[in-house]
Formats: sequence, structure tokens, C-alpha cells
Amino acid sequence: MYIKYLICGLFCLFFSGIMAPAVLWLCRKLKAQQSILHYVDKHASKEGTPTMGGLIFLMTLLFSTFFLFQEDTYLAWFGIIVTLGYGLLGFLDDFIKVHWHHNEGLKPYQKIIGQVGLAVIVALYVFFSNRTSLTFFGWSFDIGWFVIPLIIIVLVATTNSVNLTDGLDGLAGGVSFVCCLFFGIILALLGGYENANLAMTCFGLCGGLIGFLMINCYPAKIFMGDTGSLALGGFIGVVAVLSGLELLIPIIGIMFVLSTVSDIIQVLHYKRTKKRVFLMAPLHHHFEQKGVHENRIVVVYIVITTAVSLSVLIGMLAVGI
Repeated sequence: MYIKYLICGLFCLFFSGIMAPAVLWLCRKLKAQQSILHYVDKHASKEGTPTMGGLIFLMTLLFSTFFLFQEDTYLAWFGIIVTLGYGLLGFLDDFIKVHWHHNEGLKPYQKIIGQVGLAVIVALYVFFSNRTSLTFFGWSFDIGWFVIPLIIIVLVATTNSVNLTDGLDGLAGGVSFVCCLFFGIILALLGGYENANLAMTCFGLCGGLIGFLMINCYPAKIFMGDTGSLALGGFIGVVAVLSGLELLIPIIGIMFVLSTVSDIIQVLHYKRTKKRVFLMAPLHHHFEQKGVHENRIVVVYIVITTAVSLSVLIGMLAVGI
């Protein structure tokens, strides 16, 4: 059975390797180029880099599902549709930026309305399908209708956290790859057709992300854009909530949490004192302003995510998942 996950990942890697040059060519042809904020001076050379590269792993994710799902595919398809919904929201944001040649896409309230709307749909589905139990290191407990606000918070927080982390070449994609890989492994070990199909989507997305990262690593030939970052956040969030693993997100996604917390601290402290805690927020930009090369920052983020995720996996195996 487990060999199918490897086949899925390799299959999607091959497909994304074909899709990546095609999407890059199309984005260049359509002049779908990223505008860089004026205060991010270290990224001035990236002005005009094609964006919307998230289409590469989104199309790869769709491709894998047609061949490798087993019985009882509804839950996995629901997760994919939600992921595409977040991807569409990000695509609208990117399209507005590209069309009007500035870095302000959808208004913040418009993004939040879209994110919350999709989260409410997921929360209501989970509640009315009686999936209100959470699993945490072998413990399982039912929280009833409290699952609705929890899921809304989890999905909105996860999508925005991944979006905030998408600031350096290969950063959001690399960290998301590790998160998806370990969620896939955990779901595969949990067993059952529903978990197996969710795991298959995780490994499929991992393959797609590797193909994307081949042209997104420093110096990036294409950015994922909000098309990719919102979709990745939506995917990680919806896979976790559909499997009752919501409580693992802030642990496995520790670097996403740091991005969000650092940004919140910066904004709140500046509004109160007009002084900054960090040279620039989120945290990865602070390190960049300190002179650390973005490649080093990306590697450290991925290594920390891998170490924490591996610790979680070992802990879950120790208590019998």
C-alpha cells in the first residue's frame, strides 16, 4: 500500500516538471509580473518576476487524483475543492495586481470575507457529518459544536500564515512541502480509506511542490503568488480539520506561526509606541535586513520544520498514533 504514496509523489513530480516550464512561459507571455513594494529594498531586483506559479502544483494536485484514489473518495475531493476555492481567491488577488500593475490586490476585508466564507463551509460540513472529535498524540476527544469556531480560526490563521511566510524564494514552498509530507505520513499510518486518500493528496502536492521549487528556488524564475500561498494554507488547514488533526498545525507549522506572531507583535508595538521590535516583519525579513542571505534563512526554516515534524511523528508512534 505504502508504495502507492511514493508512486503518487514521483508521478506528480514528473507532471509538475512538465507543467512548470509551460506555466512559466504562459505567465511571461501574459506579462503576469510581480510588483515589489518600495520599502522592500533588497528585493528591487525581483521586480517584474512572473507570478501565479501556484498554478503548477494546483494543476498537479488535480492530476494525481484522477489515477490514485481508492474507495470512498468524497472527503479527499471535498478537501481539493476547498483548496481550489482558496486558490481562486488568491488568483483574483494576483489578477488585480497584475492587471493594474501595483501590489495592492483585493482589499483586506474582501480577502477575509472570502477566507471566512470558505472556512464556514468546511466547519458546517465537519459539524453536520459528526466529525467533531480531535486527535492529539493518541488522545481523542469530542468538542461538539465548538468545532465550528475552531475550524474557522484554524483555516483563516493557516491561510494567512502561509501567505505571510511567502516572502523569500523557496520559503513558503519549502516549509509547506515538509508540512504536507509529514501530514501525509501521519495520515497513511492512521489507516482507513478516507485517511489514505487524504494522504494521497498530501504526497501528490509534495511532488507538485518539488517541480515548482525547481524554478522558485533562489533566484526565483517565478513566484507562487497568492494563488499558491492561499491554496497551500487552505490545503494544510482543510486536510488537518477533515482528519481531526487541527492541533498539530501550530506544531508542525511552527515557522508559519513565527511569521504570524512576529507580524502581529510588530504592528501592535508600532501602533502603541511608534517604534519597531524587528527591523522588518515578518521574521524572515528581519533576518534578511540583518544581512543573512535568503538561502540560509530558507534552509534554516526548512530544517527547523523538519526537526519539529519528525519529533511529532516519533512522539505519535511512541503512543501508538
